Amino acid sequence: MNMAHYQVVIVGAGSAGLTVASQLMNTPKPPQVAIIDPAEKHYYQPLWTLVGAGIFPKEESERDQADFIPYGATWIKEYVDSFQPKKNALTLKNGESISYDVLVVAAGIQIDWDKIPGLKESVGKPGTGVVSNYAYETVDATWEAIRNLKSGNAIFTHPSTPIKCGGAPLKICFLAEEYWVKAGVRKNVNVKFVKAGPGIFAVKKYAESLTKVADRKNIERVWQTELIALRPDQKEAVFKNLETAEETVMPYEMIHVTPPMSAPAFIANSPLAAENGWVEVNKETTQHTRFDNVFALGDCSNLPTSKTGAAIRKQGPVTVANVLAYLGGKEMSKKYDGYTSCPLVTGYGSLILAEFDYDKQPMESFPFDQSKERYSMYALKAYGLPRMYWHGMLKGREF
Repeated sequence: MNMAHYQVVIVGAGSAGLTVASQLMNTPKPPQVAIIDPAEKHYYQPLWTLVGAGIFPKEESERDQADFIPYGATWIKEYVDSFQPKKNALTLKNGESISYDVLVVAAGIQIDWDKIPGLKESVGKPGTGVVSNYAYETVDATWEAIRNLKSGNAIFTHPSTPIKCGGAPLKICFLAEEYWVKAGVRKNVNVKFVKAGPGIFAVKKYAESLTKVADRKNIERVWQTELIALRPDQKEAVFKNLETAEETVMPYEMIHVTPPMSAPAFIANSPLAAENGWVEVNKETTQHTRFDNVFALGDCSNLPTSKTGAAIRKQGPVTVANVLAYLGGKEMSKKYDGYTSCPLVTGYGSLILAEFDYDKQPMESFPFDQSKERYSMYALKAYGLPRMYWHGMLKGREF
Protein backbone atom coordinates (compact mmCIF):
# COMPACT_ATOMS: atom_id res chain seq x y z
CA MET A 1 0.00 0.00 0.00
CA ASN A 2 1.39 3.43 -0.96
CA MET A 3 1.67 5.97 1.82
CA ALA A 4 0.03 9.32 1.01
CA HIS A 5 2.59 12.14 0.97
CA TYR A 6 2.14 15.91 1.32
CA GLN A 7 4.62 18.77 1.47
CA VAL A 8 2.92 20.18 4.55
CA VAL A 9 0.72 18.21 6.94
CA ILE A 10 -1.20 20.25 9.53
CA VAL A 11 -2.64 18.42 12.54
CA GLY A 12 -5.69 20.29 13.81
CA ALA A 13 -8.23 22.56 12.11
CA GLY A 14 -8.82 24.94 14.99
CA SER A 15 -7.74 28.59 15.07
CA ALA A 16 -4.04 27.82 14.62
CA GLY A 17 -4.33 25.05 12.02
CA LEU A 18 -6.71 26.94 9.74
CA THR A 19 -4.78 30.22 10.06
CA VAL A 20 -1.57 28.50 8.93
CA ALA A 21 -3.31 26.46 6.20
CA SER A 22 -5.06 29.52 4.75
CA GLN A 23 -1.93 31.67 4.79
CA LEU A 24 0.04 28.90 3.06
CA MET A 25 -2.67 28.51 0.39
CA ASN A 26 -2.71 32.29 -0.15
CA THR A 27 0.96 32.32 -1.25
CA PRO A 28 1.80 32.70 -4.98
CA LYS A 29 2.99 29.07 -5.21
CA PRO A 30 1.16 27.21 -2.45
CA PRO A 31 2.64 23.93 -1.24
CA GLN A 32 0.57 20.72 -1.16
CA VAL A 33 -1.25 20.97 2.17
CA ALA A 34 -3.22 18.34 4.09
CA ILE A 35 -5.23 19.20 7.20
CA ILE A 36 -6.05 16.37 9.60
CA ASP A 37 -9.10 16.91 11.84
CA PRO A 38 -12.32 14.89 12.21
CA ALA A 39 -14.43 17.79 13.57
CA GLU A 40 -17.39 18.79 11.38
CA LYS A 41 -18.01 21.99 13.37
CA HIS A 42 -15.76 24.94 14.19
CA TYR A 43 -16.31 27.11 17.27
CA TYR A 44 -15.35 30.69 18.05
CA GLN A 45 -14.75 29.91 21.70
CA PRO A 46 -13.99 33.44 22.98
CA LEU A 47 -17.72 34.14 22.58
CA TRP A 48 -18.64 31.52 25.18
CA THR A 49 -18.02 33.93 28.07
CA LEU A 50 -20.69 36.21 26.60
CA VAL A 51 -22.99 33.24 25.87
CA GLY A 52 -22.67 32.15 29.50
CA ALA A 53 -23.66 35.68 30.55
CA GLY A 54 -26.80 35.64 28.39
CA ILE A 55 -25.55 38.15 25.78
CA PHE A 56 -25.45 35.87 22.71
CA PRO A 57 -27.07 32.54 21.82
CA LYS A 58 -24.44 29.79 21.61
CA GLU A 59 -25.35 29.13 17.95
CA GLU A 60 -23.56 32.43 17.12
CA SER A 61 -20.27 30.68 17.92
CA GLU A 62 -20.72 27.66 15.63
CA ARG A 63 -19.95 27.25 11.92
CA ASP A 64 -19.46 24.33 9.54
CA GLN A 65 -15.80 23.34 9.38
CA ALA A 66 -16.13 22.68 5.63
CA ASP A 67 -16.66 26.42 5.00
CA PHE A 68 -13.20 27.23 6.36
CA ILE A 69 -10.97 24.53 4.89
CA PRO A 70 -8.98 26.61 2.36
CA TYR A 71 -9.47 25.90 -1.35
CA GLY A 72 -6.81 23.54 -2.65
CA ALA A 73 -6.00 21.92 0.69
CA THR A 74 -6.86 18.26 1.36
CA TRP A 75 -9.06 17.67 4.42
CA ILE A 76 -8.49 14.31 6.12
CA LYS A 77 -11.37 13.68 8.56
CA GLU A 78 -9.57 11.39 10.95
CA TYR A 79 -7.78 11.36 14.32
CA VAL A 80 -3.99 11.12 14.60
CA ASP A 81 -2.92 8.06 16.57
CA SER A 82 0.88 8.46 16.70
CA PHE A 83 3.85 10.40 15.32
CA GLN A 84 7.05 8.93 13.80
CA PRO A 85 9.13 12.10 13.33
CA LYS A 86 12.34 10.19 12.52
CA LYS A 87 10.50 8.70 9.52
CA ASN A 88 8.72 11.99 8.66
CA ALA A 89 5.40 10.20 9.10
CA LEU A 90 2.34 9.85 11.29
CA THR A 91 -0.31 7.17 11.71
CA LEU A 92 -4.05 7.80 11.77
CA LYS A 93 -6.59 6.08 14.06
CA ASN A 94 -7.84 4.09 11.03
CA GLY A 95 -4.34 2.59 10.58
CA GLU A 96 -3.31 4.63 7.52
CA SER A 97 0.08 6.35 7.47
CA ILE A 98 0.89 9.75 5.99
CA SER A 99 4.34 11.17 5.25
CA TYR A 100 5.37 14.81 4.98
CA ASP A 101 8.18 17.21 4.21
CA VAL A 102 7.01 19.51 7.01
CA LEU A 103 4.66 18.79 9.92
CA VAL A 104 2.73 21.57 11.70
CA VAL A 105 1.12 20.51 14.98
CA ALA A 106 -1.82 22.71 15.98
CA ALA A 107 -4.04 20.31 17.90
CA GLY A 108 -5.19 22.58 20.71
CA ILE A 109 -5.63 21.64 24.35
CA GLN A 110 -7.29 18.72 26.10
CA ILE A 111 -9.96 19.43 28.72
CA ASP A 112 -9.70 16.98 31.61
CA TRP A 113 -13.28 16.88 32.92
CA ASP A 114 -12.60 13.57 34.68
CA LYS A 115 -9.68 14.88 36.78
CA ILE A 116 -12.11 16.36 39.32
CA PRO A 117 -14.33 13.66 40.89
CA GLY A 118 -17.99 14.63 40.60
CA LEU A 119 -17.50 17.13 37.77
CA LYS A 120 -18.07 15.15 34.57
CA GLU A 121 -21.41 13.68 35.63
CA SER A 122 -22.80 16.95 37.07
CA VAL A 123 -21.57 19.80 34.84
CA GLY A 124 -24.39 21.47 32.94
CA LYS A 125 -27.04 19.17 34.39
CA PRO A 126 -30.23 20.87 35.66
CA GLY A 127 -30.43 21.31 39.41
CA THR A 128 -26.76 20.57 40.14
CA GLY A 129 -25.59 24.20 40.17
CA VAL A 130 -22.39 22.97 38.47
CA VAL A 131 -21.67 24.92 35.26
CA SER A 132 -18.80 25.66 32.88
CA ASN A 133 -18.32 27.93 29.86
CA TYR A 134 -15.63 25.57 28.54
CA ALA A 135 -17.84 23.41 26.30
CA TYR A 136 -20.50 24.14 23.68
CA GLU A 137 -22.74 21.54 25.36
CA THR A 138 -22.56 23.13 28.82
CA VAL A 139 -22.32 26.88 28.19
CA ASP A 140 -26.13 27.39 28.17
CA ALA A 141 -26.35 26.06 31.71
CA THR A 142 -24.15 28.91 32.99
CA TRP A 143 -26.71 31.52 31.98
CA GLU A 144 -29.57 29.41 33.39
CA ALA A 145 -27.78 29.18 36.74
CA ILE A 146 -26.90 32.90 36.86
CA ARG A 147 -30.43 33.93 35.95
CA ASN A 148 -32.12 31.65 38.46
CA LEU A 149 -29.83 32.25 41.45
CA LYS A 150 -31.53 34.21 44.23
CA SER A 151 -29.21 33.57 47.21
CA GLY A 152 -26.28 31.52 48.55
CA ASN A 153 -22.64 30.97 47.58
CA ALA A 154 -21.58 31.47 43.96
CA ILE A 155 -18.06 30.13 43.45
CA PHE A 156 -15.86 30.65 40.37
CA THR A 157 -12.74 28.46 40.06
CA HIS A 158 -9.41 28.68 38.21
CA PRO A 159 -7.14 25.57 38.17
CA SER A 160 -3.36 25.30 38.51
CA THR A 161 -2.85 23.91 34.99
CA PRO A 162 -2.39 26.07 31.90
CA ILE A 163 -5.84 26.87 30.46
CA LYS A 164 -7.12 28.44 27.28
CA CYS A 165 -7.86 32.11 27.82
CA GLY A 166 -6.45 32.71 31.28
CA GLY A 167 -8.85 35.59 31.92
CA ALA A 168 -12.06 33.64 31.22
CA PRO A 169 -12.72 32.34 34.77
CA LEU A 170 -12.59 35.90 36.12
CA LYS A 171 -14.68 37.41 33.30
CA ILE A 172 -17.74 35.27 33.96
CA CYS A 173 -17.41 36.06 37.68
CA PHE A 174 -17.53 39.82 36.96
CA LEU A 175 -20.47 39.47 34.56
CA ALA A 176 -22.49 37.28 36.92
CA GLU A 177 -21.95 39.70 39.80
CA GLU A 178 -23.22 42.60 37.69
CA TYR A 179 -26.27 40.60 36.63
CA TRP A 180 -27.16 39.88 40.27
CA VAL A 181 -26.85 43.59 41.10
CA LYS A 182 -29.29 44.43 38.29
CA ALA A 183 -31.64 41.61 39.35
CA GLY A 184 -31.71 42.98 42.91
CA VAL A 185 -30.39 39.79 44.56
CA ARG A 186 -26.70 40.69 45.02
CA LYS A 187 -27.05 41.32 48.77
CA ASN A 188 -28.14 37.67 49.19
CA VAL A 189 -25.32 36.21 47.04
CA ASN A 190 -21.79 35.61 48.33
CA VAL A 191 -19.44 35.76 45.30
CA LYS A 192 -16.11 33.91 45.60
CA PHE A 193 -13.27 33.65 43.11
CA VAL A 194 -10.97 30.72 43.99
CA LYS A 195 -7.73 30.42 42.04
CA ALA A 196 -4.88 27.91 42.27
CA GLY A 197 -2.44 30.70 41.38
CA PRO A 198 -0.85 33.50 43.42
CA GLY A 199 -2.85 36.51 42.17
CA ILE A 200 -5.52 38.00 39.96
CA PHE A 201 -3.37 38.46 36.81
CA ALA A 202 0.27 37.97 35.78
CA VAL A 203 0.88 41.48 34.38
CA LYS A 204 1.18 44.13 37.11
CA LYS A 205 -0.46 46.99 35.18
CA TYR A 206 -3.64 45.00 34.49
CA ALA A 207 -3.60 43.22 37.86
CA GLU A 208 -3.91 46.59 39.62
CA SER A 209 -6.96 47.54 37.54
CA LEU A 210 -8.61 44.12 37.98
CA THR A 211 -8.06 44.26 41.74
CA LYS A 212 -9.92 47.60 41.83
CA VAL A 213 -12.80 46.05 39.85
CA ALA A 214 -12.96 43.06 42.22
CA ASP A 215 -12.84 45.38 45.25
CA ARG A 216 -15.63 47.55 43.84
CA LYS A 217 -17.75 44.46 43.20
CA ASN A 218 -16.98 43.10 46.69
CA ILE A 219 -15.80 39.74 45.35
CA GLU A 220 -13.96 37.54 47.84
CA ARG A 221 -10.67 36.22 46.41
CA VAL A 222 -8.93 33.05 47.56
CA TRP A 223 -5.45 32.33 46.14
CA GLN A 224 -3.28 29.18 45.88
CA THR A 225 -6.39 27.02 46.29
CA GLU A 226 -7.43 24.26 43.90
CA LEU A 227 -10.79 22.57 43.39
CA ILE A 228 -10.11 18.84 43.90
CA ALA A 229 -13.61 17.30 44.13
CA LEU A 230 -17.32 18.04 43.90
CA ARG A 231 -20.13 16.46 45.89
CA PRO A 232 -23.03 17.50 43.68
CA ASP A 233 -25.65 15.70 45.80
CA GLN A 234 -24.72 17.82 48.82
CA LYS A 235 -23.78 20.88 46.73
CA GLU A 236 -20.32 20.92 48.29
CA ALA A 237 -16.93 21.66 46.75
CA VAL A 238 -13.67 20.33 48.16
CA PHE A 239 -10.63 22.60 47.84
CA LYS A 240 -6.96 22.11 48.67
CA ASN A 241 -4.57 24.87 49.65
CA LEU A 242 -1.46 24.37 47.47
CA GLU A 243 0.88 25.80 50.12
CA THR A 244 -0.36 24.01 53.26
CA ALA A 245 -2.11 20.98 51.61
CA GLU A 246 -5.05 21.72 53.94
CA GLU A 247 -8.47 20.75 52.55
CA THR A 248 -11.63 22.78 53.01
CA VAL A 249 -15.24 22.15 52.03
CA MET A 250 -17.31 25.03 50.66
CA PRO A 251 -21.07 24.77 50.14
CA TYR A 252 -22.45 26.36 46.96
CA GLU A 253 -25.68 27.17 45.20
CA MET A 254 -23.77 27.64 41.97
CA ILE A 255 -20.18 26.82 41.00
CA HIS A 256 -18.61 27.79 37.68
CA VAL A 257 -15.75 25.32 37.15
CA THR A 258 -12.82 25.96 34.87
CA PRO A 259 -11.64 22.37 34.44
CA PRO A 260 -7.97 21.36 34.47
CA MET A 261 -6.40 21.14 31.02
CA SER A 262 -3.37 19.44 29.48
CA ALA A 263 -1.64 18.62 26.23
CA PRO A 264 -3.70 16.17 24.10
CA ALA A 265 -2.73 12.61 25.08
CA PHE A 266 -1.59 11.62 21.56
CA ILE A 267 0.91 14.49 21.72
CA ALA A 268 1.97 14.05 25.36
CA ASN A 269 2.79 10.38 24.69
CA SER A 270 4.74 11.12 21.49
CA PRO A 271 8.41 11.84 20.70
CA LEU A 272 7.40 15.45 19.94
CA ALA A 273 6.55 16.25 23.57
CA ALA A 274 8.62 18.11 26.12
CA GLU A 275 8.62 16.71 29.66
CA ASN A 276 5.40 18.59 30.47
CA GLY A 277 3.56 17.05 27.49
CA TRP A 278 3.41 20.08 25.17
CA VAL A 279 5.15 20.09 21.77
CA GLU A 280 8.70 21.31 22.36
CA VAL A 281 9.48 24.29 20.13
CA ASN A 282 11.84 27.24 19.87
CA LYS A 283 9.92 30.15 21.42
CA GLU A 284 10.93 32.60 18.66
CA THR A 285 10.65 30.48 15.48
CA THR A 286 7.99 27.86 16.53
CA GLN A 287 10.34 25.21 15.04
CA HIS A 288 10.74 21.98 17.02
CA THR A 289 13.90 21.88 19.13
CA ARG A 290 14.82 18.33 18.04
CA PHE A 291 13.08 17.72 14.67
CA ASP A 292 13.90 20.46 12.13
CA ASN A 293 10.91 19.82 9.86
CA VAL A 294 8.33 19.96 12.67
CA PHE A 295 6.64 23.17 13.84
CA ALA A 296 3.95 23.78 16.44
CA LEU A 297 1.88 26.74 17.56
CA GLY A 298 -1.20 27.56 19.57
CA ASP A 299 -2.40 25.79 22.68
CA CYS A 300 -0.60 22.46 22.11
CA SER A 301 2.86 24.06 21.93
CA ASN A 302 5.11 24.88 24.88
CA LEU A 303 5.46 28.53 23.78
CA PRO A 304 5.64 30.28 27.18
CA THR A 305 2.73 32.67 26.67
CA SER A 306 -1.02 32.69 27.36
CA LYS A 307 -3.05 30.23 25.28
CA THR A 308 -5.29 32.63 23.35
CA GLY A 309 -6.55 33.20 19.81
CA ALA A 310 -4.77 36.56 19.81
CA ALA A 311 -1.45 34.82 20.41
CA ILE A 312 -2.16 32.52 17.45
CA ARG A 313 -2.87 35.56 15.28
CA LYS A 314 0.79 36.58 15.76
CA GLN A 315 2.25 33.05 15.86
CA GLY A 316 0.58 32.05 12.56
CA PRO A 317 2.47 34.38 10.19
CA VAL A 318 5.78 33.52 11.90
CA THR A 319 5.15 29.78 11.50
CA VAL A 320 4.09 30.20 7.86
CA ALA A 321 7.15 32.30 6.96
CA ASN A 322 9.47 29.83 8.66
CA VAL A 323 7.80 26.75 7.11
CA LEU A 324 8.22 28.33 3.65
CA ALA A 325 11.84 29.27 4.45
CA TYR A 326 12.52 25.68 5.54
CA LEU A 327 10.92 24.24 2.38
CA GLY A 328 12.97 26.65 0.26
CA GLY A 329 16.22 25.89 2.06
CA LYS A 330 16.45 29.48 3.32
CA GLU A 331 17.23 30.92 6.72
CA MET A 332 14.30 31.51 9.09
CA SER A 333 14.02 35.24 9.64
CA LYS A 334 10.60 35.63 11.29
CA LYS A 335 10.50 35.83 15.09
CA TYR A 336 7.59 35.67 17.56
CA ASP A 337 7.92 37.96 20.62
CA GLY A 338 5.35 36.23 22.82
CA TYR A 339 2.55 38.70 22.07
CA THR A 340 -0.77 37.65 23.51
CA SER A 341 -3.99 39.42 24.42
CA CYS A 342 -6.70 38.91 27.00
CA PRO A 343 -9.84 40.99 26.46
CA LEU A 344 -10.90 41.11 30.13
CA VAL A 345 -14.65 41.73 30.31
CA THR A 346 -15.41 43.51 33.59
CA GLY A 347 -19.17 43.92 33.07
CA TYR A 348 -21.99 44.29 30.54
CA GLY A 349 -20.41 46.93 28.32
CA SER A 350 -16.96 47.33 29.91
CA LEU A 351 -13.60 45.73 29.17
CA ILE A 352 -9.88 46.03 29.95
CA LEU A 353 -7.80 45.00 26.93
CA ALA A 354 -4.62 43.36 28.22
CA GLU A 355 -1.89 42.93 25.60
CA PHE A 356 1.63 41.84 26.54
CA ASP A 357 4.76 39.91 25.52
CA TYR A 358 6.93 37.06 26.87
CA ASP A 359 8.39 39.38 29.52
CA LYS A 360 4.90 40.30 30.78
CA GLN A 361 5.44 43.83 29.45
CA PRO A 362 2.36 45.59 28.00
CA MET A 363 2.32 45.74 24.16
CA GLU A 364 -0.72 47.89 23.55
CA SER A 365 -2.35 48.47 20.15
CA PHE A 366 -4.32 51.62 20.92
CA PRO A 367 -3.16 55.18 21.74
CA PHE A 368 -4.75 55.19 25.21
CA ASP A 369 -4.34 53.43 28.56
CA GLN A 370 -5.82 49.97 27.97
CA SER A 371 -5.84 49.13 31.68
CA LYS A 372 -8.92 51.37 32.04
CA GLU A 373 -12.39 49.89 31.56
CA ARG A 374 -13.95 51.02 28.28
CA TYR A 375 -17.11 50.39 26.28
CA SER A 376 -15.17 50.72 22.99
CA MET A 377 -13.01 47.73 23.91
CA TYR A 378 -16.08 45.73 24.96
CA ALA A 379 -17.65 46.46 21.55
CA LEU A 380 -14.41 45.32 19.89
CA LYS A 381 -14.64 41.96 21.70
CA ALA A 382 -18.36 41.43 21.23
CA TYR A 383 -18.73 42.60 17.62
CA GLY A 384 -15.34 43.35 16.02
CA LEU A 385 -13.17 40.38 16.93
CA PRO A 386 -15.66 37.64 15.90
CA ARG A 387 -15.88 39.19 12.41
CA MET A 388 -12.12 39.51 12.25
CA TYR A 389 -11.85 35.84 13.20
CA TRP A 390 -14.33 34.35 10.70
CA HIS A 391 -13.60 36.67 7.76
CA GLY A 392 -9.95 37.54 8.39
CA MET A 393 -7.84 35.23 10.48
CA LEU A 394 -9.34 31.90 9.35
CA LYS A 395 -9.19 33.08 5.72
CA GLY A 396 -5.47 33.75 6.07
CA ARG A 397 -5.68 37.54 6.00
CA GLU A 398 -3.17 39.33 8.18
CA PHE A 399 -3.91 42.47 10.17
